[in-house]
Amino acid sequence: MAIPRQVDYNRMHGLKKEAREKLEEIRPISLGQAARISGITPSDISILMLSLFREGASCR
Repeated sequence: MAIPRQVDYNRMHGLKKEAREKLEEIRPISLGQAARISGITPSDISILMLSLFREGASCR
């Protein structure tokens, strides 16, 4: 699943502070890339995925 460049990670409730900081810094282009970032947990990926679905992001 692609992650739009304009995503605001700070608005995603439930993400840990460390996850928000790393996602903002690295700006992964997909959930797969985000999952490979050190310090990002499976629960962070789940929260990110659900937030993207709520925002209407397309699956690619």
